[in-house]
Amino acid sequence: MRLLTRHRSLRPVVCTVAALGMILAGTVSANAATSEASTPVPVTPPDGTVMSYVVNTGQANPGQTRKAEKAVTDAGGVVVQSWPEIGVVIAQSDRAAFRDTIKVTGRNVVASVGATRTAEVKDKVTGAQAPWGPGSSGWNQGKNKPVNGDEPTTPVPADGTDARESEQWDMTLIHSDQANRITDGSRAVLVGVLDSGIDPNHPDLKANIDVADSVNCTAGGRPDQAEGGWYPTTSDHGTHVAGTIAAARNGVGIVGVAPNVRLASVKVVNDDGFIYPEYAICGFMWAANRGMDVTNNSYYIDPFEFWCDDQPDQAAVREAIARAVNWSSGKGVVSAAAAGNSGIDFTMNTTDAGSPNDAPAPTVRTINEGCKDIPAQVPGVVTVSAITQTGQLAYFSNRGLGHIDVAAPGYRILSTIPNAKYGLKSGTSMASPHVAGVLALMKSAHPELTPAQMVEKLRADATKTPCSAPQLNRGPACVGTTELNSYYGYGIVDALKAVQ
Repeated sequence: MRLLTRHRSLRPVVCTVAALGMILAGTVSANAATSEASTPVPVTPPDGTVMSYVVNTGQANPGQTRKAEKAVTDAGGVVVQSWPEIGVVIAQSDRAAFRDTIKVTGRNVVASVGATRTAEVKDKVTGAQAPWGPGSSGWNQGKNKPVNGDEPTTPVPADGTDARESEQWDMTLIHSDQANRITDGSRAVLVGVLDSGIDPNHPDLKANIDVADSVNCTAGGRPDQAEGGWYPTTSDHGTHVAGTIAAARNGVGIVGVAPNVRLASVKVVNDDGFIYPEYAICGFMWAANRGMDVTNNSYYIDPFEFWCDDQPDQAAVREAIARAVNWSSGKGVVSAAAAGNSGIDFTMNTTDAGSPNDAPAPTVRTINEGCKDIPAQVPGVVTVSAITQTGQLAYFSNRGLGHIDVAAPGYRILSTIPNAKYGLKSGTSMASPHVAGVLALMKSAHPELTPAQMVEKLRADATKTPCSAPQLNRGPACVGTTELNSYYGYGIVDALKAVQ
């Protein structure tokens, strides 16, 4: 998915100030949504090309999952990771006919199967099971690949004090400074940062990082707790997001929305900047099984900006993601997600010219009302648009009546970056962690609330904001009422009300 900075893979949904002028055009048209069939994007690898797949069982239980695992091996694949709780198996295979074959070997067990990417797998599984040999030893280190198209961060020098708190207009706008007079958050609350990793040594973050619950999910979608695996490598995105959520009140640098809660680094962005489905599934399942309270998801899942339910591969991936999100929610996790930076209205998508983003060239395709940005448009996820210091919708922010839950600051946001530094970033990637922080404060003050009750309270507490002109007056116009509209959803998030 890439972070939400640019508009495509937004690998982390982030967009730096320097990049803002580059994302005006967007890649998705803004006409009325259509029921016309979406354009197929065939994934037809030749024999010998290792690809990754989700295999969904008809029922979620250990017995069905074991049968699906056998079907994978009988079809010439290798099981990378199984999630029997949701009936999903992550597999790799170098057989061109794998998808067709498993429908035979797994008849009465396999409900759907889909390729998770269009490019050959780099993070190949290893061992005697794997017919392709030792596989890759890692990602392309040191290339400084952007996440979801992020541009370089604008660095800001540190001054060694919390004086930078006065520069955090975003915290004043959402009243987190007032909320912190009531609570800085509880140490019992754990926020999973599904992103590109968190710098474990940053002075504003290290005290709040829960090492025991941090993990790397980019090894084929298998959770890996090897030392250093969840550290950032080629992107500062996750460290920036983490600072907005919970930079400590420690006399250094900045202060997060919930400066006393714990953070878990859940690395779902590989060093080439991609967030493939199996990584996100791993992230949601890890958060659920480790008892996290909140997750932040500032990205969309690669390689498609929109996944269509009338395409078999894409539909299978959407089903697997939805199962993971639902399981997570059922375990008490509430998730916030960035709306994306294409400047489009979700109700008006007809063309996607930028997917798949891991192919040599994208396919210009028709998309319809059954094509969704995930995880932002997965039911139950809190979808966040971005606003500026003046309260206007940022021109790059996606929007859509009934698709946006709340709005939060996402323009020139000051936060932490690796190597004890600070920087400014813009994007819906920066808006979402404000909401994750508010949810963490809410859970601290009201630990009895379920995820559904937290979402209901978040919406009710939001500052109702009427339609207005967006920043630079670009993009689809606002529609709706003061109570609920396409720009702000139910309003601008309010941290103070969250703890009252």
